Amino acid sequence: MSGLPLAGYRVVSLAEQYPGPFATLILGDLGADVVQVERPQGGDPSRIFPGHHAALNRGKRSVALDLKTTEGFDACRALVEGADVLLEGFRPGVLTRLGLDPAELAERNPGLVVVSVSGFGQHGPYRDRPVHDLSFQAVAGLLDPDAPVVPRVALADVAAGLFSAVAALTGLAGRVHSGRGGHYDVGMFDALLSFVATRLVPVANGMAPDGLGGDPGYGLFATADGRWISLSIAFEDHFWQALCGVLGLGSLGGVRAPERIARRDEIRALLAERIAAEPLAHWEEVLPAAGIAYAAVQGLADLVTDPHVQARGLLQEVGGLRHLRQPLVVDGSAPGPRSAVPALGEHTAEVLREAGVAEKTVAANVARLTGQY
Repeated sequence: MSGLPLAGYRVVSLAEQYPGPFATLILGDLGADVVQVERPQGGDPSRIFPGHHAALNRGKRSVALDLKTTEGFDACRALVEGADVLLEGFRPGVLTRLGLDPAELAERNPGLVVVSVSGFGQHGPYRDRPVHDLSFQAVAGLLDPDAPVVPRVALADVAAGLFSAVAALTGLAGRVHSGRGGHYDVGMFDALLSFVATRLVPVANGMAPDGLGGDPGYGLFATADGRWISLSIAFEDHFWQALCGVLGLGSLGGVRAPERIARRDEIRALLAERIAAEPLAHWEEVLPAAGIAYAAVQGLADLVTDPHVQARGLLQEVGGLRHLRQPLVVDGSAPGPRSAVPALGEHTAEVLREAGVAEKTVAANVARLTGQY
């Protein structure tokens, strides 16, 4: 598409690994010029996991700077002062100790939007705790305290990345009226907690559990050939009636959701027995024909050839790799990856010269990257 929504905006990122890169991936696909600042030796630690790093960092420009050196700090400050958004992922207080205090940056560049993403936010008793995604999910109530299992998706990282992108966009929209970008505090814990609002709010207000998700028709069921299907009848009686018709359980078709939930174990056992009697292919034929909310459980490899993934153009190739585009469709077009995954420091000289950095400082940073300093 021509005229990407964020074309003309520059985002400088000092955030590594997952939440920050995920946020800037979205902004980059939508047209922003994303400059990823990395350490000269090794770069973003996630580079040791090439697939993970590639999934989050295509379409960006990599600049290698050692912020503990004069030439690295001066170059970074020049980049920030000319940016629209600064996204940083240091522990609280580190950005200020490095000499990039958000309040001082705002004096020099009032329109700068500063997004600080950290584990527990910029204040609070947990702010300095070192925690990774599994522990965020544990403390945020996402794991079953009676039978916890290790989740397969890093939801805290994803949640924080999404809210960091929202923060950047909110700051850019807000400065149209105020002239100020503002400093946005994104806590991974806070972002993840928002995902459990519909469960937490009733508990916080002493309200009775609503039973949502407790319907016996909401769950995973094994088929005769060792595959699995999901049924997602949350509470809808019309879906339930259709399912009972397909399964030959017409006598249960009139049972309403509250009674189904009360008889969950008994009814679920009947569903499991009927579904286990036929292979997946049978259910793939009869369930959609009856308009029942269901899906086969797919592996990641299945998604590569999934017809809906293909029809929506969700996987797009750039630089010899297939990448998952950001999910927004704008005026019928789906902005996707615009360039390949950058090598560490690949754009150092190019970006610093664009920012007006003195050639001596540019050369010093390039030399440090190549080990010739």
